[in-house]
Amino acid sequence: MAKDDKKPAADTVQTAPAAVSDAAAKPEGSSVAAAPAAPAAIPAGLPFERDIQEMERKLADLEYQAGDDLDISTEVEALRGKLRQRLADTYEGISAWDQVTVARHPDRPVTGDYIREALDDFVELHGDKAYGDDPAIVTGLGRIGERRFMLVGHRKGRTTKERLKCNFGCAHPEGYRKALRKMQLAERMGLPIVTMINTPGAYPGIGAEERGQAAAIAENILRMFEFKVPIVAYVIGEGGSGGALGIGIADSVQMLQYSYYSVISPEGCAAILWKDGSRSPEAAEALGLTAGILSKIGIIDGVVQEPLGGAHRDRPQMIKSMRDSIVEQLTALESVPKEELVPQRRAKFRFLGAIPDRFPVVVE
Repeated sequence: MAKDDKKPAADTVQTAPAAVSDAAAKPEGSSVAAAPAAPAAIPAGLPFERDIQEMERKLADLEYQAGDDLDISTEVEALRGKLRQRLADTYEGISAWDQVTVARHPDRPVTGDYIREALDDFVELHGDKAYGDDPAIVTGLGRIGERRFMLVGHRKGRTTKERLKCNFGCAHPEGYRKALRKMQLAERMGLPIVTMINTPGAYPGIGAEERGQAAAIAENILRMFEFKVPIVAYVIGEGGSGGALGIGIADSVQMLQYSYYSVISPEGCAAILWKDGSRSPEAAEALGLTAGILSKIGIIDGVVQEPLGGAHRDRPQMIKSMRDSIVEQLTALESVPKEELVPQRRAKFRFLGAIPDRFPVVVE
């Protein structure tokens, strides 16, 4: 039996032990002063951010040293201004490969973060009613205000244990079948569908292929063209290959500013074309996988702006932007008559990427 033939266990919810407060831990009447707070945590660094990381460390040290007896507010504000300017300059000219590294940043918000912090309510729905419950795909009924919808997304996890359990967002065929069943349920209930794409690709294991990985993805793509309810898809991090398309057919496809969307990963492209993984940056440029390029040629419908320096630097702001965007996109699609949704969706993808004198429209 192949290693990945083992059925994934259903997600369990574990209750964390209650934290003991400082007051309870100290003896009554103790006069020991509380220790000063540690310097603020700094996001994990990326190769092109070394100078930014150094400035962030200096800023954290200055803020840590500031107190009632030491007024260095002027220096702190000056360094904050320099840091903002350095971030703006760095990210303005960011390369395609650097954007790929930002999309993979370990502190970047993932689907679970948006579920917990952007949604007012969420009820998870499990299983494909055939094989098992793939934790790499999360599905459930979501609500923002009075607006209800079916949420389908890739789940990468936050800790190492969670990421291993979710195969780093690489779904098995039972994950795509689970997604399809829940989208069919949404259609029966008359609910719009919101998907969040964040995967390097579908899981390529032997067991996954034996259970019909390609067929599961193909069926999802085919059926998503037929749903008579609005569909909005977001690429929130990595949008890799058929694994992304398996939940990516939508009336409106949006990308976060520093996410990527591609037929193959840069590493895979470099390995196939040049047998040289070190040429991945070159492959990233050739693939044109950034939100700016894909928006310009009409592959996607819009770009959700990220906070200065990427979503990992200001998670609350990114969560708010996503919440606002979901409401905005669903509101816009409400005005489209139900009988026009399917024809418009088909036409959108039928002529996707048509560029005069390069990729002309194929006349049926």
